[in-house]
Amino acid sequence: MPQDPLGTRRPRVPLTFIIPAYNEEAIVAANVDRLRCYLKDREITTYEMLLVSNGSTDRTVEIARASAAGRVDLTVIELPRRGVGRAFKAGMARAHYDRVVCLDLDLTIDLDFITAAAEGLDTADIVIGSKQTGGQQRSWIRRLASAAFIVCTRRLLHLTFTDYSIGAKAFRTASIRPYLPHLADQSAYILQLIAWGHRDGVAIAEIPVWCDDRRKSRFNLIHEGFYRFGSLFVLWLQERLCWRRGIDGR
Repeated sequence: MPQDPLGTRRPRVPLTFIIPAYNEEAIVAANVDRLRCYLKDREITTYEMLLVSNGSTDRTVEIARASAAGRVDLTVIELPRRGVGRAFKAGMARAHYDRVVCLDLDLTIDLDFITAAAEGLDTADIVIGSKQTGGQQRSWIRRLASAAFIVCTRRLLHLTFTDYSIGAKAFRTASIRPYLPHLADQSAYILQLIAWGHRDGVAIAEIPVWCDDRRKSRFNLIHEGFYRFGSLFVLWLQERLCWRRGIDGR
């Protein structure tokens, strides 16, 4: 079960939440309200939610806009093409605050990640919520694929972090802004941010997070697996070429 080591600690800085959405009409209204209730309970009053629909073909945008009506805390951004990287970049372009927390709309993580991440950004530029060091209820195939990806990332990029998924990440806007024009339009953008930030000396912290994600994935897992491992190889190759140019140029 998730633990609550944070007690009543509350962030006193404004937060931007970037929440990508793809065909989530069944949960969008309830989960926006759930997030609002959590923030109210924690007395987090200065925030904005940027819900970015990327390629949705159902009523996600319509329902989200109804939830935003008469409120100033929720902005709905509609993109015609699918891509969580696109959604992230669109959200960053609209973010008003320096501290950004990225969440999946299904809210499968323990929401106390929000307060932990906000605190972590006092000293770090990137905060990674890790299911591996926290806890998780997910299918065995997704856990196995994640473990294999982590091992490959450690071997190829020499990164010691243990989570490269989309949700439960937080950033200082000023620190990652130089990378934004170069980020992938799909899910590889997280790996890019972590790898490039680590290379450039950006302060990265990893904290445990609890995740209960047993619903059917919005991604085709086979396609996503090939894409993620392919993106890892491309990133490794790019880093090798940059390193070789540096050696040859000396």
